Amino acid sequence: MDLVTPELGLVFWTTVSFVILLILLRVFAWKPILGAINERETSIENALLKAEAAKEEMSRLTNENESLLKQARVERDQILAEAKKIKDQIVHDAKEAAAKESGRQIELARIEINNQKAIAMADVKNQVASLSLEIAEKILRKQFEDQKKQDELVKELLKDVNLS
Repeated sequence: MDLVTPELGLVFWTTVSFVILLILLRVFAWKPILGAINERETSIENALLKAEAAKEEMSRLTNENESLLKQARVERDQILAEAKKIKDQIVHDAKEAAAKESGRQIELARIEINNQKAIAMADVKNQVASLSLEIAEKILRKQFEDQKKQDELVKELLKDVNLS
């Protein structure tokens, strides 16, 4: 039972030893331990603040990248639209120029055909006129061989002149 009921001296010296141990721990251990804990807490807070700042910076950079991508897409679309417009204008101009040139070529061909036709018609008219004159000359020579036929022809021509 001695173990269950301690003596007064044992309790006193145990208490004194415990108090001395607490004072020594406070002076030599708790201050450095608490300082280290506070320092560690401060470094963790700083690391968390830096991580938060880095996260915000990454978010800002991501948003900035997104806006730059959107702007680049818009510029790309504008460039493509402008290129398509220029291409369409070039194609339209080329078609228009080709149509004008073909119209000019057709008109030149038409003029050339009309000129050739006029030359051919003039040639045919000249040939017909020559043939007509030859035929008329031969007919007239044949008719003028006889004086009576000449007189009849003159009378007929005079009648036609009076009637007109």
